[in-house]
Formats: sequence, structure tokens, C-alpha cells
Amino acid sequence: MTLSITLSHRFGDFRLEAAFEAPPGVTALFGRSGSGKSSVVNAVAGLLRPDQGRIALGERVLFDSAARVNLPSHRRRMGYVFQDARLFPHLSVRQNLTYGRWFAGSGADPAELGRITDLLGLGALLERRPGALSGGERQRVAIGRAILSDPQMLLMDEPLAALDEARKAEILPYLERLRDELGLPILYVSHSVAEVARLATSIVLLEAGRVVAVGPAARVMADPAMAPVMGLREAGALISARLVGHDGDGLTRLESAGGSVWLPRVAAQPGAVLRLRILAQDVMLATTRPEGISALNILSARIDEIRMGEGPGAIVRLRMGEEALLARVTRRSVQALGLTAGAQVYAVLKSVSVAQDSVGASAMTEMGVAPD
Repeated sequence: MTLSITLSHRFGDFRLEAAFEAPPGVTALFGRSGSGKSSVVNAVAGLLRPDQGRIALGERVLFDSAARVNLPSHRRRMGYVFQDARLFPHLSVRQNLTYGRWFAGSGADPAELGRITDLLGLGALLERRPGALSGGERQRVAIGRAILSDPQMLLMDEPLAALDEARKAEILPYLERLRDELGLPILYVSHSVAEVARLATSIVLLEAGRVVAVGPAARVMADPAMAPVMGLREAGALISARLVGHDGDGLTRLESAGGSVWLPRVAAQPGAVLRLRILAQDVMLATTRPEGISALNILSARIDEIRMGEGPGAIVRLRMGEEALLARVTRRSVQALGLTAGAQVYAVLKSVSVAQDSVGASAMTEMGVAPD
């Protein structure tokens, strides 16, 4: 089910103009604070009435200014998860969860409650009150309550922003399971590149109230023009790799379009396909295959584009078959190596992180620095 959005709205001197389609999966609205991300989600939820536009989920028209259609929030069938959990403090976890089902007008369904409880790991928490839960546990309950309201789509407005890194690491695998097992479309607001890389199947990039890029996550993140918007320190690309096997020295071998990638042991079975996030600043380039170095991860690639920055830096996009990498180098390096579009090079990876499990394997956790 595809969400189609065209809207225009003014807030004082700020004007929001957004037009895009969010296909099934997790569509991340990404951008700096104040770029208009939450306003878009609130318009979809019915909490903001745009000055002009049209919003439709599949064949259901939620808002159409020209046709004077504006469904109230409770009829839009959206499950909304905010930054803070907003649980009822006087109710148990079980009662908070079943309240969502009751609000949907369908009554309690023990089988569905059990399924969502298992999916989110809430079984041991059902009789507790929110005050006895950690921040990550409260957010999982809030997500469960939203799902049990029987929505056609989930809206998540920076659901991890209020959590520390430990709690984020706790909840991310559950969000991956929601994406992979429920098949429920999700509109996910974030200004964290790491979250977007791990969860998103599509990205809508917003800047100053305008959509500057939209498309599959791997394509948007590998666009050199988007590096300044993403932030140069966070700029990077996503590639897929198939797990080949585990070696006795504790390393896992994956095969990508550019060659083998070695990681500290990954908790997945051979055949699993993983998405790897590789930061542009962690890629070094060589015109001949390096020898006599400690780096294990050396990928064969061809230069697709070189984009010079305003300062001494440059972003180089590399192609490995249908996939792309980004490398952040200096102008001096581009000139010294004679780098040009179409040239064959070798990408030396200083570190790699597993951003998400993308094809039916066990839930992955964020990996740290890979062997160099």
C-alpha cells in the first residue's frame, strides 16, 4: 500500500512544500531539525490541516483540499508513536496494550495480543506499570499499543530520540522485526543517519521545507550531492553482502559485488543477506591492489563520479556492479592519483558496520569496527 503526499503549508516565514510517494516498507523522513519532517507526519495523521494538497493511502483519500475532504484523525487508521511513550501511568502494560485494541472498536483479541507481545518481547512486563519500565521498554509498549489499534500504517516521530545509546540498541532489533514480519507500512521520522541506514527501505530527504531527494535508501545515501545534507561525517553508502561462512579465528566472511568482506563473527547463518553501511570517511582509494598491508577488506570498483567540495575535500562515488560506495578524499589525492570517471580502483575499508538484516535471517545488531 503506497502513501501519496502532495502538500503546501505556511508557518509564518517558513513554507513547507512536499510531494512524494512512500511505498511499502519503512520510509524515513530525514533532515535537520526544523526541516518539516514532523509537520508532514502530523498532516498524514490529521493533526495538521495543510493549506493545500492531497494525501491518500492506497485508494483511501485522507485529505484533499480541492475536494474538501479531511478525514478526522480517528478515522484515518494511523498508529502514531511519539518521542515519548505517553502511556497511561495508572494502567498495567497489558491494559495499555489492550486499550489500543479497544480504541480500534474491535475488542480484545487474545491471539493478536499474544503475537504482538511476543514480537516486541513484552511477555514478562504485562503486569507492570509504566513507572517500573525502562525507557526502551516503555517505547516498545507504545509501539505495541499503536499496532493493536489495527492501523493501516504506522507513523513514528523520532521514537528513539529520547533514549540513550544502550536503550536504542535494545529497541532497534524490535523495529527491524516489525518491518520484516508485520508487512505494515511505516513512515519514520529521524535525523539519525545510523537509524535510517539500519531501518529504511526508502528515504525522503527534507531541507528547509523542501524535498531534495527521494528513493530507495541505498540510492539516496550513495548520491554524492546528498553528502552535505546528510552531513559529511555521516555520509556513506549501503551495500548488500551474502554471508558465506564463519572461520575458526572468529571472523565471518561475506561476499559482496566488489569482493569479500570480513567482519567480527556475525550471528546469522550462511546464505543470509546483510546490508552493510560503509562511511565515506572510512574508505581509502588505491589505483593498484594494495599488498603488504593489514587491511582485509579491499574491494574492486570503478569510479562513477567525482564531486569536488567547496574546501579541500572531494566525494568519489564508486560502482561495484549495481551497487555504489562513497569515498571521502582530498582534492590533492584526486590529482595525485589521477582519478577520473571510469577508472578502475580499489577501495580499502577501514571499518564496516552491519546496518540491518535484509533478507529473512535472524535479527542483527549494530556491529562495531571491522578488522582492518
